[in-house]
Amino acid sequence: MITTDFVPGSPCWLDLGVPDVRAAAAFYGAVLGWDFESMGEGEDMEGGMFRKDGRIVAGLGKLTEEGARPAWMIYHSVTDADATTQAVERAGGTVRVAPRDLDEWGRMAQYSDPSGGQFAVWQPGTSQGVELVDAPGSLCWTELYTTDAGAAKEFYGGVFGWRFSDMSLPGGGGTYALITPAGLPEERMHGGLMELPAEHLTLTHGRPYWHPVFAVADCDAAVAEVTENGGSVQMGPVDAEGVGRLAVCLDPANADFVVLTPVRG
Repeated sequence: MITTDFVPGSPCWLDLGVPDVRAAAAFYGAVLGWDFESMGEGEDMEGGMFRKDGRIVAGLGKLTEEGARPAWMIYHSVTDADATTQAVERAGGTVRVAPRDLDEWGRMAQYSDPSGGQFAVWQPGTSQGVELVDAPGSLCWTELYTTDAGAAKEFYGGVFGWRFSDMSLPGGGGTYALITPAGLPEERMHGGLMELPAEHLTLTHGRPYWHPVFAVADCDAAVAEVTENGGSVQMGPVDAEGVGRLAVCLDPANADFVVLTPVRG
């Protein structure tokens, strides 16, 4: 499970880059019950923060990178963004955004893994990250679709010290690798990775990608809001044994995410 103590290597922040900030704010407000706190006004609105019950759950910004697709970016907590950057480069990754300070809040950097999957890190300053996780309307899991699970394990294990445990998916659906931060027990798993052929990764034209999983109280109701507000559904809703009821969705800009009503013990 994801918690807000944000040990090194655990997901601690996420933000969405889209062409239309206002449209995205309205969509996620309807689907996840988020309130949007703008950092600008008028036609030049560049972004802001999403809150759920008053607590920050994600960021939203205008997509400015030429050729980039609308997508969620997941950040992992680190104690030293510069040292992590060196580890990424040693492991064959690429630096997309070099480490930089965001005022007193913290220090960030963005990368691509050797297969092209994009991810980011956050070195906390006054901000540790999001303020609500593992509750309805917040991040509860992260997931990587990759074309080479072995290479991904080697890379992310080297950079973050993650441990991996494989499980077989029902119906011959392949193998799913569960991710646990270094030094923590398996109940602190925060994500998974799954190998898929490039032709199945249509959103990125074959390039691996990360996406967030958001907990919801009612998966079917959330999916209804997705479709009623201009989004679409790639898969589901379906019941996953021992996990819960889930659906893979696209927002109106085609940024992907998952909604999950988890099984609670």
